[in-house]
Amino acid sequence: MPEEFRLRSVAVAAFGPATLFGLAEGAMIPVIALSSIDRGASTAIAALINALLGIGSIVTNIPSGILATRIGERKSMLLAAAVAVVGLILCLINLGRGPLSLAVFGLGVLLLGAASSVYTLARQSYLTEMVPPPMRARAMSTLGGTLRIGMFVGPFIGAGAEALWGLPGAYFVSLAAMAGAAAVVYRVPDLEKSDEHRAAAAEVTSSVILKQYWRTFATLGLGVILIQAIRQTRQVVIPLWAAHIGLSPTANSIIYGIAGLIDVATFYPSGKVMDTYGRRWIAVPSAIVLGVSFIVMPFTHAVVTLTLTAMIMGFGNGIGSGIVMTLSADASPEIGRPTFLGLWRELSDAGQGIGPLILSGATAVAGLTTGITVSGLIGFAAALTLWIFIPGRPRLTWRRGEGLPS
Repeated sequence: MPEEFRLRSVAVAAFGPATLFGLAEGAMIPVIALSSIDRGASTAIAALINALLGIGSIVTNIPSGILATRIGERKSMLLAAAVAVVGLILCLINLGRGPLSLAVFGLGVLLLGAASSVYTLARQSYLTEMVPPPMRARAMSTLGGTLRIGMFVGPFIGAGAEALWGLPGAYFVSLAAMAGAAAVVYRVPDLEKSDEHRAAAAEVTSSVILKQYWRTFATLGLGVILIQAIRQTRQVVIPLWAAHIGLSPTANSIIYGIAGLIDVATFYPSGKVMDTYGRRWIAVPSAIVLGVSFIVMPFTHAVVTLTLTAMIMGFGNGIGSGIVMTLSADASPEIGRPTFLGLWRELSDAGQGIGPLILSGATAVAGLTTGITVSGLIGFAAALTLWIFIPGRPRLTWRRGEGLPS
């Protein structure tokens, strides 16, 4: 029975690897651009190499679903960890300044993005199967929260390692964390699925899922694109506006860190609310709070007011922890779930790519203030779309695979 289930029963299996994987990413992501420049890249090339992380994820989302269907979630996570280790080793190989060194490094970054896609999808599918539906939102918000904790702590541990070993120190930390995640996953039991279930799932292709669920992708998926757009843009606007009003890099980092702390501190209660009252009671307020924080930001002109605004932004993002994964888990079918989740992740990644592009385009045309305001309007559009297309309070007795709760 769901009331007999406790999240701590899957804490090590699901949340331990998520924290370590987040720590690995958090340690190495801040130094990718610096490592590229150290190998002779221009600023533009460094930005391109940094983008390979997202590109690797985008091109692997759908294959990730196929892989998890064919070999299972646990083996997919182990394979992802192995690929990530190879990617980190390539990132550590420094052949001096030149195209060959940059090519090897870029390949390593690309592999890390691909590994992240495989690992994230398999982990979500695994947790969806393990946790009873009435506790699904709490599980997903905790999963998102533990990943954020790792991402928050990772840069600090990486900075300490860099003080000892230079830029390679950050990758050493990532290697250690990734090895730890693989060790935990290795001890996790496989999901029990019958041969008939696996055979039926293998027949469910991406085209079949698209044909069956295109309305879900076109409606609820639009809301996901919009909320992911503003969530990704929030990572850009704080440093941009801080620089615009003349704050020092140190002040910028502190403000960003405070916002991140608020973010990671607010993830679990949101899951409880979603499980009790319905998904829209977190998704919609999260989008509205993010939109408000964007609209208010151009009116801030000092450290205190910008910090308060950044804290509101962190709160809005934090309470929405796990919402995208929860919605996709709710909508996914029992047969062919990894394939569905792979397509859903394409929508999520599309939103993450579109958000900063909208900010950039609006800023180029009308200035940063207008760019931030336009981005804030995306939050309100996301709130309206999610309110319309997310069903209300979930039934606590719905069966896996029957679609969205209502």
